[in-house]
Amino acid sequence: MEPNKNKRKPYPSDVTNAEWAFVAPYLTLMKEDAPQRDHSLREVFNRLRWMVRGGTTWRMIPHDLPPWYTIYQQAMRWIRAGVFEAIVHDLREILRLAEGRKKEPSAAIIDSQTVQSTPESGGRAGYDGHKKKKGSKIPVAVDTLGHLLACM
Repeated sequence: MEPNKNKRKPYPSDVTNAEWAFVAPYLTLMKEDAPQRDHSLREVFNRLRWMVRGGTTWRMIPHDLPPWYTIYQQAMRWIRAGVFEAIVHDLREILRLAEGRKKEPSAAIIDSQTVQSTPESGGRAGYDGHKKKKGSKIPVAVDTLGHLLACM
């Protein structure tokens, strides 16, 4: 792991060196030593992973990680730049080649998952009558190995 200014203990969601070596080129939208950068990209990415893995909100952050607004702003930049789609696409190709398959799948499986809603979801919450639970249905397409192709 990279040196840490505040010497915090690692979280289970922190990116490993191998994972960081893979994702860092995608995440670097400007130079790592840009003068306006107060937190390393790795720490920002670690915070985003912590939030996603824990299923928490932007503002519920431990004090030893960068502030929520820093993470939110950078995550929005990554989303607008299509960073996560590029990571998923390239990783899927690598995993398919490792399984002895062609880079691009020739078949897809379409399925859906119901994501449970909360009172904060408001009008977009929806209801899945088959599963008898409040939530939004999210249809997805995966290849025959189960790797994500698209969320609709």
